[in-house]
Amino acid sequence: MCYSAQIVVEHRKFEREYGATIDIRRYVELFWEKRNDGGWLKIPKAMRGDWGMPRNDAERELADLVVAADAAQANALQSELFAQRTRLVAAERSLASRTTKKATNDQRVARDKIERAQRNLADLSRTHALDRDARLFPGQYAPVLIERDGVRTIVPMRYQCRLPGWSAQTERKYPGTYNARRDKLGNAWSRLFGKQHGILVINAFYENIGRAAMEHRQLAPDEGDENVVLEFRPVPPQDMLVACLWSYSAEPGQGVMYSFAAITDEPPPEIAAAGHDRCVVPIKRENLDAWLRPEAADVARQQVILDDRERPFYEHRQAA
Repeated sequence: MCYSAQIVVEHRKFEREYGATIDIRRYVELFWEKRNDGGWLKIPKAMRGDWGMPRNDAERELADLVVAADAAQANALQSELFAQRTRLVAAERSLASRTTKKATNDQRVARDKIERAQRNLADLSRTHALDRDARLFPGQYAPVLIERDGVRTIVPMRYQCRLPGWSAQTERKYPGTYNARRDKLGNAWSRLFGKQHGILVINAFYENIGRAAMEHRQLAPDEGDENVVLEFRPVPPQDMLVACLWSYSAEPGQGVMYSFAAITDEPPPEIAAAGHDRCVVPIKRENLDAWLRPEAADVARQQVILDDRERPFYEHRQAA
């Protein structure tokens, strides 16, 4: 499964190279929503920061919102730091006199939360770009290319698909819906396959792999496996148009939700040799219109597009 990816977030590039229109109103709605519900950091920093040179009033509203929301997030993180430092001092004072399970746990949790808050604060204030600014994880948001009313459109969507008819409660039972297995498109994903197709543009992806599988060996008796994160990049370097399925839902009192899943298939030999059993499906540029305009009565044509994919060689390395 593709648990993480390095996404392309340059909106001017989407307009220039793919003839896409940006759904600015949906961006503004999403950014307001995430500012107010505590989910601001679920929008990757590169995606938030791509509006620094607004061209019109709508983009200016979005840029101003990013500045205000970053400031509000920084204040919240400062409050969290104060609370956790207070908690740490209390735990260490307690441990100095007597070791207890509660104080030991409070010490560990406070240290972890202090480290995370400091890291997030540093990221908020940092002005130079890093690769991780465009790193996408399940539950976070990314620009997805779809066709709507005959127009190629970029819509910000959550990387974990809420299938049609599902509620927020239902989807919690199925946390793996950020990927759609190709061999399940005709059943579990039939309400979207052949109906609502999209594209996520990426230039790398990451997988969790057990060290034993990576080393092609069996675990020794009583040996616990070690998780290794591998980064896969196409050779030569290129943007990949990853086939996706997307969904729209609206619950009373919950607002609207655009969400998506990346389609995965059997891996090419070099990924299998690295110890992983799935791979995203990058479609060819010449098949983009046909993929974005699916016909529910002709899903066989969509399967042909998935077969006729780009097949780069993927180099891999252990992620930092």
